Amino acid sequence: MSEEQQKQDPNKSTKSTVLSYVIWVGAVVLLAWFLITFVAQRTDVNGTSMVPTLEDGDQLICDKISYRFHDPERFDIIIFPYKYQKNTYFIKRVIGLPGETVRIDYDGSIYINGEILDEKYGLEKMTYPGIAEQEITLGDDEYFVLGDNRNVSEDSRYPDVGLIKREDIIGRAWLRIYPFSKFGLITHDLGADNLDVYSGLTTDTSGTLSTESD
Repeated sequence: MSEEQQKQDPNKSTKSTVLSYVIWVGAVVLLAWFLITFVAQRTDVNGTSMVPTLEDGDQLICDKISYRFHDPERFDIIIFPYKYQKNTYFIKRVIGLPGETVRIDYDGSIYINGEILDEKYGLEKMTYPGIAEQEITLGDDEYFVLGDNRNVSEDSRYPDVGLIKREDIIGRAWLRIYPFSKFGLITHDLGADNLDVYSGLTTDTSGTLSTESD
C-alpha cells in the first residue's frame, strides 16, 4: 500500500462511521414512527369521568393495532378525537354496538335492543339520559359510549359527542404504566372510593397523545 493510500484510509473510515450512524438513527426514527402510528402510543388521562377504572393523571399505553384485525367489543375502553377541538381526545367505554338500539331511562337503566343491559361499570346511578332518552338506532359503523363516572361524563348522551364512527376510533386503553403502584393491564374492576369529580379537557402540545376522560 502506498503512502498516499494510507493517508486516505482514515477519511474513508470516518465517512463510513458517519454513514453507519446516520443509517442507525434513521432506522430508529422509522421504527419509532411505525410503532407510534400503527402499534401503540402513550396516553395521559386528564379528568375523572372514567373513575374508578381510570383516574386523573394515569398514564396508559394505547393499543392501536388490535382494531386492525377485529372490531371494538362491548365494554372496551376506547380513545377517539373530540370533533369540535383540534388535538383533543376522549376516552370512554363502548356500550352500544353497530346496528343496535340504545335507550336510557331516568332510573339509569340502559336498554340494548329493548332489553336491560347487565353491566356494573357505572360509579353510581346515572341521572341524565340525554339524547338516549329516546331510542337511538346505531348505524353499521357507529358506537354508543359512556364514561364510567357517568354523572360528570360528556359522552354519547350529549350532541357534541354523539355516536362514534368506527373510522374515528384510535385504539383501546391497554396498559397502565403510571402510577407505578397500579402498573398492569387495564381491567374492568371497579374501585370502592366515591371520589369528588370535575370535568376538563386537555390538548396535545408535546407530540404525545393526550386524552381527556370527560
